[in-house]
Amino acid sequence: MNNEYQCVVDPSFVNKFKAGYPLITSEAINEERVWEEGAILRLVDGKKQFVARAYYGKQNKGLGWILTNDEQEVIDDAFFVRKFHEAFPLRNSLYKDEETTAFRLFNAEGDGIGGLTIDYFDGFLLINWYSEGIYFFKEQVLAALRETITYRGIYQKKRFDHGGKYVEEDDYVDGEKGSFPLIVKENGIHYAIYLNEGAMVGVFLDQRDVRKTLRDDYASGKTVLNTFSYTGAFSVAAALGGAAKTTSVDLANRSFRKTIEQFSVNGLDYESHDIIVEDVFHYFKYAVKKQLTFDIVILDPPSFARSKKHTFRAGKDYPQLLKQAIAITEDNGLIIASTNYAQFQMKRFKLFIKQAFDEAGVSYEIEKEFSLPQDFKTSKSFKEGNYLKVVFIRKQPFK
Repeated sequence: MNNEYQCVVDPSFVNKFKAGYPLITSEAINEERVWEEGAILRLVDGKKQFVARAYYGKQNKGLGWILTNDEQEVIDDAFFVRKFHEAFPLRNSLYKDEETTAFRLFNAEGDGIGGLTIDYFDGFLLINWYSEGIYFFKEQVLAALRETITYRGIYQKKRFDHGGKYVEEDDYVDGEKGSFPLIVKENGIHYAIYLNEGAMVGVFLDQRDVRKTLRDDYASGKTVLNTFSYTGAFSVAAALGGAAKTTSVDLANRSFRKTIEQFSVNGLDYESHDIIVEDVFHYFKYAVKKQLTFDIVILDPPSFARSKKHTFRAGKDYPQLLKQAIAITEDNGLIIASTNYAQFQMKRFKLFIKQAFDEAGVSYEIEKEFSLPQDFKTSKSFKEGNYLKVVFIRKQPFK
């Protein structure tokens, strides 16, 4: 293990840390010092009284994460074993669900180790390291996994270069080497997964409950527009739910073949659906010009997106994006508005929704709300960790 250093906490953060807030920021530490990545910090108050034990690991969120408020708890090999023993049984219902073979196994600070997530894909584990600091503990993490869970193989993603970007290298770590695509199930839907190909694997697991609701309760007989569609996971869910037609729009060239693949592994005829590689903002203008409307519009943009002519920042631009979706949604139609932007909570997101509909001069009704599913465990002391906000909005007809 790395060396331990004493670090004085700013008085305004002492009670916050004692109450369970896990993220260390530069404002919280009185000392202007840079430790080696993975250093253990013994956080103390102005009287040198113990507050917490943390690790130093710079990422875009902060400088590191608190691991324990118990002065007697040491950050050693047994610590990681304990954390996994606590976390894995919480996913037992998913282990036993034959219709779902992909889920979050360990969710960072929600399970007690910020900067570390582990996903389960039909027996394969995918570790995401979000800082060099947590990557320092790689051997301890791997040893703990070998002791606590049976797996086919382990892959990893290093996401700590230049503010959390993916570090390109061989992602294989241990055990069996997978054959890709790996076909996993989510509520009976098949998805093609790649653990060895870039930062993203093919589906965002945090939207599992949303896709199921779309398929089971809303899609039948409807026309569905899926914007920022990535690999078309929402489109596939809608098609399996009996949608009359889906239209998937994404700027990335790879989205075309990836979406075809997702349709194909579910036995769906992708040629009866539209898959369009285009800037979503351009497509909105095209749809208005051609007077195209849809029964359901799915709006799940990244927190930040840039094309040649447009820059989107969820924190300020979401209302204008939603207004464009409103314009091409049928009366009595549904907008599934989603954001993974962590810097505002559901209350503010609903204010964005109200702003967009007010400016569009359209009434609406909220039918359903979603946050992270059960396997994406969060901490009540760290609201930013519950980043996902999804709202099903019914567009009311003009009176």
